[in-house]
Amino acid sequence: MRFTYLIAAACLAATPAIAQNADVGKVLYDQYCASCHGDDGTGTGPMAEYLTVKPADLTGLAAANDGAFPMLKTIHIIDGRTGVRAHGGPMPVFGEVFMDQGGHGAPYYTDVLATRGRVLSLATYLESLQK
Repeated sequence: MRFTYLIAAACLAATPAIAQNADVGKVLYDQYCASCHGDDGTGTGPMAEYLTVKPADLTGLAAANDGAFPMLKTIHIIDGRTGVRAHGGPMPVFGEVFMDQGGHGAPYYTDVLATRGRVLSLATYLESLQK
């Protein structure tokens, strides 16, 4: 019986953290992604018409992956570990940008953790856009 309560409490405690990740992710998305991918993630941002490769419709990532959102692949694209054709190869831009936003003078691992948190928040927000 106690085990059931423990699991229920853990699930409820995680809910605000997930919502907070999505909120931070939306702020990051609006700042770094919306100009190309559009406010709604469909690839229709104001800069899209000037690009030689059309921005991806980010709302269809799960549909293109048999209904499961490809979280790890998405994280790897955002942080630069996996290349994206439209970005001319690996997309280190956001991993580096987020790393540069770290606490100056803070220990290196603090910046790494903050960067990973930003990347995860952005990926969580993209997951929320799926149709």
